[in-house]
Amino acid sequence: MKRYHPFLVALHWILAALVVGGLIMGGQVLAKLPNDSADKLFSLRMHMSVGMVIGVLMLVRLVTRLRTRHPAPADTGNALLNLGGRVAHWALYALVLLMVGSGIGISLSAGLPDIVFGDSGAPLPADFSVFPPRVAHGILSKLLALTILAHVAGWLYHQYVLKDGLFGRMWFGKRD
Repeated sequence: MKRYHPFLVALHWILAALVVGGLIMGGQVLAKLPNDSADKLFSLRMHMSVGMVIGVLMLVRLVTRLRTRHPAPADTGNALLNLGGRVAHWALYALVLLMVGSGIGISLSAGLPDIVFGDSGAPLPADFSVFPPRVAHGILSKLLALTILAHVAGWLYHQYVLKDGLFGRMWFGKRD
């Protein structure tokens, strides 16, 4: 088998865009907006909504990954790199799901569902860092970004050093 299931391929690329977008929104937009800004409330609503979609799609992707046939693991010719690739792939699942979990933890701790999605009229908390899940969310975001960079570096290594056509496995086309 040459390629992953087309549904898994679609989820991969959709989730890649959503996760990178969520990381950028959280680290570059939300972090810089004051908590009393109307823009912060709108951005937080978008960030939380995208986070919930990411969580659902990631669980669907995990179930799909476990229930469908897929190509044999990629071989770099180096046992340590092969292990690193497998660890990085599973770490992406774990880190994304942990990010979603810590985001939910922040949301519940800070009373955000009523503030962001309801009509409570209550202001956002003055400082999110007082909520323990916020610390985890920040650390996880950096670990996730580094793991994504390792994933892209692995693709570049396969594409331009090994020239083994690995990219085609996670693209659309005939599976066999």
